[in-house]
Amino acid sequence: MTAAVLHDPVSLAYTSSDGVRRHGMMPAAACPALTRDLLAGLVDLIHPHGRLTMRSAIDKYLISARRLVLFMDGRDFTGGAGDLTRTDLVEFWLASQHLDELHTRRMLRAWDGDGGRLSQPVRAMTEGRTFNQPDRTSPLAPYSESEWSRLTDLCRRNVRTALAAHVAAMEAATRGCDPLESGEWSADNLCWLQLHRGPLAAARLQALGARNKTVRAVRSRLAEVRAALFPGPDVVISYQLLFGAYSGIVPDGIDGLDLEDIEWTGGSEMVLSYIKGRTSRESLNLPRKAVRLLERWLEHSAPLRVLAPAEDRSVLWLRDRSNFPGGVEKTRITDISVRAWVRRHSLFDDAGAPFPVHRQRIRTTFHSHRDRRTWSGSPRATIDPNHTPAIEGDHYLTATTTAQHQAVETIIEEAQGDLIRRALAPTVLSEEATVALARDYPQVVARLRLDDAVIAELVGGERDVFVAACADQLAGLHGPKGKPCPARPWVCLLCPLAVFAPRHATNLLRLKAFFARQWLRMPSEHFMAVFGPYAERVAQVLDRFDPSVVAAATTDVADTDAELPLRPEERTA
Repeated sequence: MTAAVLHDPVSLAYTSSDGVRRHGMMPAAACPALTRDLLAGLVDLIHPHGRLTMRSAIDKYLISARRLVLFMDGRDFTGGAGDLTRTDLVEFWLASQHLDELHTRRMLRAWDGDGGRLSQPVRAMTEGRTFNQPDRTSPLAPYSESEWSRLTDLCRRNVRTALAAHVAAMEAATRGCDPLESGEWSADNLCWLQLHRGPLAAARLQALGARNKTVRAVRSRLAEVRAALFPGPDVVISYQLLFGAYSGIVPDGIDGLDLEDIEWTGGSEMVLSYIKGRTSRESLNLPRKAVRLLERWLEHSAPLRVLAPAEDRSVLWLRDRSNFPGGVEKTRITDISVRAWVRRHSLFDDAGAPFPVHRQRIRTTFHSHRDRRTWSGSPRATIDPNHTPAIEGDHYLTATTTAQHQAVETIIEEAQGDLIRRALAPTVLSEEATVALARDYPQVVARLRLDDAVIAELVGGERDVFVAACADQLAGLHGPKGKPCPARPWVCLLCPLAVFAPRHATNLLRLKAFFARQWLRMPSEHFMAVFGPYAERVAQVLDRFDPSVVAAATTDVADTDAELPLRPEERTA
């Protein structure tokens, strides 16, 4: 990347990181000496001398330089940077924003670094603390689901309409012929003429030999055919916004794409390389919807690409300039153009105001909506390997939609309820009698709302489920409500609906033996994570029984998997 100061007029010529030669203009005839010094300092800040590489960053420095030049011009200042005084800079910086102060300080320091031409008081000021502190910013929240739907639906509708008109115009061109030779100015012939001669305005059609009367007659149809064959800014904006919504690529990466950045890896698979301002070049395996959209764009822009200058054909987002006959535009679409696009299509946010299209916010919404089931590997690498976990949490994990926020709250509530249920003491009857449950556990009877019939069934064994009696198998604590509980046998140990009686001692001992066998097979950390709480609870329940009951039950335990209702993957032998 190179940069140089031009002197007639005073301006900056540089090549940005995307390889495009650019020109930064300064106010004409306003403090030319100061302008040259500021631009000379800016050259030292641009790669390879400095760290500036992106056009957007360089443009911000140019804006700050223009503001300082215009401020000093209003004070009839005629000198260079070496003639600036502390008073001049203090007045400008106190009246400026943080970025303007920061940028002008850096440009003056860079210019001074070559020869030390700033006065000592001014040099000390440029190296000191800034007067203005940066504004506190918060992460961009994703669009609401209704806003996101309106934006993407509009873009999809525009793309479908424009592509359908393009396909129809291409088919019409195959049926037509040159109207300059045939003299017939039909719609098909106008399509043929535009396709072979390039985007034509009425003035150029007249230059090709068409009569004035003919030009006036076909003027409106000529514009319609041109808009159908060659994508204009309105269509390109729809494609770019929808591509960002489908891919989640950073806005500057989308703007700088070339055909060489596309690598086909299969019939419908594509790897896209792009330049990210903060981390240079990155690659992404595009989602299927983004691949299909890119295929449509390549088809849509193919006629314009053939007619573009050879050095511009590799630029992905080419567009026709209707106000410049035969011209092809390749530069970045500005935010002003996007706001005009919003007004033309009457796009509004949830508050009824014009829709605030922020392309970085589109990326944030993409990450917020992305289906977590498709993630693989490290989630940090999936989102952005250059972000710290804290930044990821602020930008992506906390920036949820209303539906996602409600889902997270539901999960948290269920987890908290599960912790509370696990903390409850087990309900263990010391004798097989109905009165024992009502006598020893009145709070359980009240909490579970047990009537006399249910109590009798619990104590009598009609509700037994291997290691306990269940107060309500259809409660849905461990599965769908209204259907039999699908939980594994050991889950009953921590279930608040379980009631343990002496008749369950044998199966409890069999389960305890199963835990002992699993302890020998599994790593200790794995065992504690899977079976640890249940192994602790089974010991608590058995300790509540009379020792004679436990001793009698021990004789019926064979310590084999056949004694338990296990799945094949749960067996220990």
